[in-house]
Amino acid sequence: MSSAAKVVDPAFQGVGQKPGIEIWRIENFQPVAVPKSDHGKFYMGDCYIVLQTTQSKGGSYLYDIHFWIGKDTSQDEAGTAAIKTVELDAALGGRAVQHRELQGHESDKFLSYFKPCIIPLEGGVASGFKTPEVEEFETRLYVCKGKRVVRMKQVPFARASLNHDDVFILDSEKKIFQFNGANSSIQERAKALEVVQFLKDKYHEGTCDVAIVDDGKLDTESDSGEFWVLFGGFAPIGKKVITDDDIVAERTPAKLYSIHEGGVTAVEGELSKGMLENNKCYLLDCGAEVFIWVGRSTQVEERKTVGKVAEDFIANENRPRSTRITRVIQGYETHAFKSNFGSWPAGSVAPGAEEGRGKVAALLKQQGVGLKGLGKSAPVNEEVPPLLEGGGKLEVWCINGSAKTPVPKEDIGKFYGGDCYIVLYTYHSGERKEDYYLCCWFGKNSIEADQQMATRLANTMSNSLKGRPVLGRIFQGKEPPQFIAIFQPMVVLKGGLSSGYKKYIEEKEVTDDTYTSDSVALFRVSGTSAHNSKTEQVDAVATSLNSTECFLLQSGSSLFTWHGNQSAFEQQQLAAKVAEFVKPGATMKHAKEGTENSIFWSALGGKQNYTSKKVSPENVREPHLFTVSLNKGDIICIFSLQYICLHSSFLHTMTLRDLTVLNKIFAFLEQVEEVFNFSQDDLLTEDVLVLDTRAEVFVWVGQSVDPKEKQSAFDIGQQYLEMAAALEGLSLNVPMYRVTEGNEPSFFTTYFSWDSTKATALGNSFQKKMALLFGIKHEDKSNGNQGGGATQRASALAALSSAFNPSSGKSSPRSQDRTNGSNQGPTQRASALAALNSAFNSSPTKSPSRGSSGSGQGQRAAAVAALSQVLTAEKKGPNGTPIQSPSAETKTPAGEGKSENEAFEVDQGSEEAAAEGKEIDDTGSASGSNAGGDSEPKTESEQDYADIGQVVFGYDQLKARSENPVTGIDFKRREAYLSPEEFESIFGMDKEAFYKQPKWKQDMQKKKVDLF
Repeated sequence: MSSAAKVVDPAFQGVGQKPGIEIWRIENFQPVAVPKSDHGKFYMGDCYIVLQTTQSKGGSYLYDIHFWIGKDTSQDEAGTAAIKTVELDAALGGRAVQHRELQGHESDKFLSYFKPCIIPLEGGVASGFKTPEVEEFETRLYVCKGKRVVRMKQVPFARASLNHDDVFILDSEKKIFQFNGANSSIQERAKALEVVQFLKDKYHEGTCDVAIVDDGKLDTESDSGEFWVLFGGFAPIGKKVITDDDIVAERTPAKLYSIHEGGVTAVEGELSKGMLENNKCYLLDCGAEVFIWVGRSTQVEERKTVGKVAEDFIANENRPRSTRITRVIQGYETHAFKSNFGSWPAGSVAPGAEEGRGKVAALLKQQGVGLKGLGKSAPVNEEVPPLLEGGGKLEVWCINGSAKTPVPKEDIGKFYGGDCYIVLYTYHSGERKEDYYLCCWFGKNSIEADQQMATRLANTMSNSLKGRPVLGRIFQGKEPPQFIAIFQPMVVLKGGLSSGYKKYIEEKEVTDDTYTSDSVALFRVSGTSAHNSKTEQVDAVATSLNSTECFLLQSGSSLFTWHGNQSAFEQQQLAAKVAEFVKPGATMKHAKEGTENSIFWSALGGKQNYTSKKVSPENVREPHLFTVSLNKGDIICIFSLQYICLHSSFLHTMTLRDLTVLNKIFAFLEQVEEVFNFSQDDLLTEDVLVLDTRAEVFVWVGQSVDPKEKQSAFDIGQQYLEMAAALEGLSLNVPMYRVTEGNEPSFFTTYFSWDSTKATALGNSFQKKMALLFGIKHEDKSNGNQGGGATQRASALAALSSAFNPSSGKSSPRSQDRTNGSNQGPTQRASALAALNSAFNSSPTKSPSRGSSGSGQGQRAAAVAALSQVLTAEKKGPNGTPIQSPSAETKTPAGEGKSENEAFEVDQGSEEAAAEGKEIDDTGSASGSNAGGDSEPKTESEQDYADIGQVVFGYDQLKARSENPVTGIDFKRREAYLSPEEFESIFGMDKEAFYKQPKWKQDMQKKKVDLF
């Protein structure tokens, strides 16, 4: 152990013991901790080590170590960073995933830690660079790339730097301009707006103006003209010039090499997990990324050399600088690594985890470091997941041939394992009109024809409700909490009643074991709460019993309740409830384990041994979000990936057609990308995303997705499931839901810090972000929209209406009137709006004839003059001085929320509303952002905490089981009343970091410390 202790740098003692980020900078070839206030600052002449610690839902810690190499750093410093990364991994038990990050080519995962972006700074430690206290402002031009994480790069402030393919930000002293290249994507434009907001807050104290300039549109408006004046006047810009930084390595079929004495040797044969020996290191070449796989039995000194081997390999293969290097340890392989193998047999979860924890605990104990929290994973209390609101309308249909037959009210909750059902639950959530939970339930013995018919009929029902329902597919034995909770109780019976099931058993000459009220039947009663209590008919034999559960035994007219010695009181109560549901009015006979009579055992065919082991819950893990970028041709490729992965013999006999299909499957793999540290902002309206919680899989479909992709949501989800089944061991029968934008249920939104305003905002990603961040609407001119004159007039009038009310991003009318010292502001605005409205209404839908153009031009001129007058007046104060941008304290009034259908109708009717002079904006004011757009809308928890103010109580009083409980507080927010010092001591993070987490994580942590 003494030799191991030598490899742990003193700077790494006691690290990784709480979730969050820790950063070190290499100074004089030694790691020096970077204070939290400087997190996100990276100097081009330095190297950094970044440790991200994540606590899984199971309580254990997961680690990612990134070493960042600035473009001006020395080779020696880069080598030191790589070696120190290995030492840090050793201090963590040798189980971290390591990533090499080159400036300008950082991985999405690394950038996700520092949203919205990082902007590398000039200089470094070696150059003695010091940031001056007061720095003269310098106009800078940046290029922004990325849909969910932004790669920022400063380029020369010159017209030649602009092109038609990218988004640029020009940061001048008084105004920030965003230039949208004509060929740039909507999503990149939206993400760049977050950077604009970041620059505004960080470098302009939130007071500068913001302007959007569209490529190729030299309008007479001042923003566009002002932008081009800064470049010396308008002139055509050239095509994008490709540089080395723009070259991205292509993904190639994976090749495996063994590493020995600083060299690599190709490993022949089909890739399989069995090729990887635990006392060796391997290099997996995937083209765009190179993986280093390290066996658990390898030595630390050997691990230090493999990084250099990977760098030499990339150089010898003439790969671009953007080629990533990722090192994984045996037992902690990433999804991206495992996806290169035909299949990845599931073993124990994270083998070696306890062994690694034991090693690091012993090592740190030897060095005198506290061991709190290292010995074992933190215990996790049972979580109560979000359930659907009660009091709704529940309807159930059983599939019978090509029709669905309503289940009688008294039998709702009974499911036969040979049948398929459609369940529709209509309920009210918040202020929305109605929400729908629509599911198909498939019994484990149901026939495929019934499953297909249930799916078809459920789709028809969903379409009749305009696609609003959460549409689910649920298999027997995998029922999610939300489904179980709406049935009180839920009982699954043997056999089936449908004609399809009866025909099937007749053809197979199978005995019909369908439950009847006079048969011998044994029911297992499981669960202790509304969300997990389920009863299932099992084989009526003694071996089916279990001491940890309760059972019901029906034998003719007799009905026994049997309580296992280890069963919970809640189970015993549920057993009585189920007995009344299954056999109403029957007299129950109670039998506690060990007191059974001969009649009881006789009904079960005689007394036999049975188990007393409790069924272990399935392993839990962190939720993962993936984007799925399917081309139209890929949607029709619904092929069994699992078959290809699990039947290697198939690979030997593939035809040309088979190879083509296989290529499409691997193309699907390439189109699935993980979104790291995800948030609601990653749900872009143009995309399809998959949220995998292990217990459920959600396919989220944006409103702006192609209609064909919308219809293929379940096909996309099925392809993902097959991939995850082969690589991650995920069950193919896991519940799967299709969720449409604007109709997200609580059990989906719980994985995000959810803002309903964002979910109901109108427009594409860019337009939504404009409204939410800056409270203004923007017509996307470079999108090639051909809406015609009427649509353009509607958009223009909507923008004008927005500009004249508090959600416009300027000061509210009242505040402006007070500044002007008169009440002429509203009158002038009304005159300007009326004049412009008249001008637009008088213009025909089609282009006016020459004879009528004079009148229209005159009215438009009058409108423009009136508008100019009011804008000039309101931009000046009472003394003629310009009014500054509003402060962060200025708030917009809350707007009225709209349902998704209402929002759609407003969007479709915008032209008519504009013609009547009505305001169309329903996003700016409702977002809760301030009038100036100086900060993002607060999350619910952050707002709640702000409301509490300075009221502080001690932890002992705030605990749910306190002996001296505090009164008069909001008991749902106990933690918010803690002092900042006590909060950080209890949760291991400050309040700001705590409230940035998804709500389910907050709840989980509050339960651990009895503050829930």
